[in-house]
Amino acid sequence: MRLIRQTAFALTFLPACLGLAQGNFDNVTIKTTPVAGDVHMLEGAGGNIGVCIGSDGVLIVDTQFAPLAPKIEAALKRLGDGKLHYVLNTHWHGDHTGGNEFFGKQGTVIAHDNVRRRLTEKTNPAVAPEGLPDITHDQGLTLHFNGETIRVVSLPPGHTDGDCYVYFTKSKVLHLGDQFFNGKFPFIDLGSGGEVAGYVRNVETALKLAPPDAKIIPGHGPLATVDDLRRFRDMLVETTGIVRKAIEAGKTLDQVKEAGLPEKWKDWGTGFINTSRWLEITYNSLKAK
Repeated sequence: MRLIRQTAFALTFLPACLGLAQGNFDNVTIKTTPVAGDVHMLEGAGGNIGVCIGSDGVLIVDTQFAPLAPKIEAALKRLGDGKLHYVLNTHWHGDHTGGNEFFGKQGTVIAHDNVRRRLTEKTNPAVAPEGLPDITHDQGLTLHFNGETIRVVSLPPGHTDGDCYVYFTKSKVLHLGDQFFNGKFPFIDLGSGGEVAGYVRNVETALKLAPPDAKIIPGHGPLATVDDLRRFRDMLVETTGIVRKAIEAGKTLDQVKEAGLPEKWKDWGTGFINTSRWLEITYNSLKAK
């Protein structure tokens, strides 16, 4: 029952937290930020989009919500006139894959095996064939596009059981999807195979992969540096450590929530996931292990 509740939360929490009823997408503006080389970041509503645009055409990482697709397409055209060739998904959640059906008619959708499986099994209404990944993998892959060697790194279960990093090696830009919420507590989808301990390990892996001067596109939040990711790692290690010690001491979830977290992490609970919810996710995940 707990996992069912977690999955239901995954399907609803982003639109609810953003206050976006279907009709309110008209008020969303797509912001474009140059990152490095031919890589850009688009912000609107939902997960941040990575864009690689150059002589070979256009590649995007994630597609936000379906109603925003025309606005996203217009933002892409302002960057250049190239054809969209590839759509990479960092994971299956609708705020990262909602535009797949629109953009999947233009380019090839690539994702982890479990992204296709979950888009097929869990979404209602069902995703049209154009929105499903055309190419799937469970060990990662490499694309050579616009002079970039683009490494898609498949991850062990963390945010979900189908997450990937995307690393643009020439530009030294790393798109982490929802393995990184910049400055905020993250959502970890336990109902989709996610786990807190794995999430922390995946962030550690990202820190080893990223050179010191890398630019990092988070799933949510502003464009980041390696120092920002390191602070995120430090928060994860400290707060999950607090919960782990409480579990070892026999504390209940209510007692953990009542004790709370140190004051220095207060502002981290002002995003999608407040402090109480973060403690609940962490407790349930660690307790299950």
